[in-house]
Amino acid sequence: MNRFKKYCPNVFIAECDQKYSKGDLIEVTTQYDKEAKCEVHNHLGTKNGLFYYSVTRYDIKSYAKRKAEKYETLADNREAKSNEWYQKSQEGRDFLVLAEPIKIGHHSEHRHRALIERNHKRMGNSVKEAEKAKEYQAKADYWKARENEINLSMPDSLEFFTHKLEEAKKYHTGLKDGSIPKEHAYSIQYANKAVKDLESKVKTATKLWGA
Repeated sequence: MNRFKKYCPNVFIAECDQKYSKGDLIEVTTQYDKEAKCEVHNHLGTKNGLFYYSVTRYDIKSYAKRKAEKYETLADNREAKSNEWYQKSQEGRDFLVLAEPIKIGHHSEHRHRALIERNHKRMGNSVKEAEKAKEYQAKADYWKARENEINLSMPDSLEFFTHKLEEAKKYHTGLKDGSIPKEHAYSIQYANKAVKDLESKVKTATKLWGA
């Protein structure tokens, strides 16, 4: 059986009980025991008779896109519930809009108070659902913004991070030789850290997706 195994942040590889070749399409079992069609890329190693490969999901949307759609649906559902509670809170509106005082001791007193109380609770529920809808929409917007983000789970990441590394090295060199002014006392240290981080990403991307 082929199963997904976490390799590094954002990256899951295939742990397989048989050999495959680059370009093969295989079924890999997720943690929820569902089958996902994947394309094999690079052989990453063998351990205890199991073979490890970098793979790309062949049959589903990106993680960010799926998260965005999930929260969009939740936001829509909460908004619908908010509207539903609002409509319920309008019970007896034609009567209440007249602002008739509650007639103490009258047979209508109980019904009048109960109507106001019901509508008050319904409006409260409407507001709560609307706030929840806003929370989910904010999360949906966050994941939408990340739909086009490049990370190490994508073959394009090798070219992307290689380019970013070249830029980071030029910036670091410019800070050191004075051709680029320092923004603060730690500019060189931060630039050096950025270079090292990108070197690590390029190394990982090369292993995962390099020729």
